[in-house]
Amino acid sequence: MARVLVPLAQGCEELEAVTIIDLLRRAGIDVITAGLTDGPVTASRGLTLVPDTTLDAVLEQDFDMMVLPGGLPGSDHLDKDPRIHGMLKRLASEGRYTAAICAAPRVLAHAGLLDGRRATSYPGVLDQMDLPQVEVQLEPVIADGRVITGRGPGTAMDFALQLIESVAGRAKRDEVEAGLAR
Repeated sequence: MARVLVPLAQGCEELEAVTIIDLLRRAGIDVITAGLTDGPVTASRGLTLVPDTTLDAVLEQDFDMMVLPGGLPGSDHLDKDPRIHGMLKRLASEGRYTAAICAAPRVLAHAGLLDGRRATSYPGVLDQMDLPQVEVQLEPVIADGRVITGRGPGTAMDFALQLIESVAGRAKRDEVEAGLAR
């Protein structure tokens, strides 16, 4: 069974975080949520999320994928955390998946994981950065190799389904999607 880490930062976008966690768990994927600090996380619209553990407790564990929910200031907190950048780089060097949605693809860019790739983000996030090595596009979800990016809350379900397909296969994605009555 695939293991996926979803770090939760204060001010994350709850629609994205909850959709990612919910759909991956529907697929039977072992999803671990980890707060940057101990205790509950207050998301961007005031929803309280209770992480499974802390990031420090899982730093040395193996994961098949790390997924960064967006939102502000959540994405800023992720981007300023050297543990996040270190884990992203380690997973990428091991051939594992890294993924981010909304404002969080900026974290992947700062970690150097978008160089030479196609990527998407919330409008204006990647476009306003000086990223000559990144082909920024408007698609809702882009999977380029083992890097997956999504545009924002409105694409969270499609993003999560792509995550499922990447780590568990097309049949598992189709099974989960059928259960959503889309």
